Amino acid sequence: MQPRFSRRQLLVAAIGTGTSALPMSIWSAERLTLTGSSTIAPLALEIAKRFEKLNPGVRIDVQSGGSSRGIADARSGAAQIGMVSRALKPEEADLTASAIAMDGVSLIVHRSNPIATLSDEQVKAIYTGRLRTWREVGGPDRAISVVNKAEGRSTLEVFLAHYKLKNSDIRAQVVIGDNQQGIKTVAANPGGIGYVSIGTAAFEAAQGTPIRLLDMAGVPASVAEVRTGRFPLSRPLNLVVRGAPSPLAKRFIDFARSAAVYDLVETQFFVTLAPT
Repeated sequence: MQPRFSRRQLLVAAIGTGTSALPMSIWSAERLTLTGSSTIAPLALEIAKRFEKLNPGVRIDVQSGGSSRGIADARSGAAQIGMVSRALKPEEADLTASAIAMDGVSLIVHRSNPIATLSDEQVKAIYTGRLRTWREVGGPDRAISVVNKAEGRSTLEVFLAHYKLKNSDIRAQVVIGDNQQGIKTVAANPGGIGYVSIGTAAFEAAQGTPIRLLDMAGVPASVAEVRTGRFPLSRPLNLVVRGAPSPLAKRFIDFARSAAVYDLVETQFFVTLAPT
């Protein structure tokens, strides 16, 4: 006998693989596909579950793969909605972005590392290989293990833009894809340093994962400081479409921007936006 899976189990499996393994027989005519940012995907999945409950017959497929995938799929029509965790670029003016929350990008280290903050110059020196041990920045006599994001990830683009670096400048020991990979890598290495979504890192730290978020320019890396606008590395979490969205896509985007999901946004440690 073949095993039976619930639709929700299949949705979770689809996010994990970044591919659509969903049998067409489970979908009704009202199907919506979102692809892109791994930062947004967990929030989008929770919003999708709630939207489905309120709209019987609607089925929503959420797949990650990075913001570049969200842009490409929205343009090609492979997805009705792309998920992009940064502002759109001038050359992406063919797309329309709707922000559903705000997030920040924070440097993280292992919880045992006593370093609380790094200057911009120190960060640049670490990521370009000019500083190689934590002792050189006032920490323990331990080698620094640099964790960088892979091409196509918006977190990488935000990081490079802020520190005025090119990806070819980076001297990394580890290259990772999504936020969870970055967090697991640093949590397993007392000498590690990486940069990830503040929302994701704050959630993991609250669950006991042994990481610590570093201050930036004297501002704590926290959801509260992203909300005030003081944290230097903040970004919008966008749903993007090309051309006029379908009626179903528009309903979902409007719902994702409404007060009806503020509790979900806050549970994911992101910052809610005032309704427009």
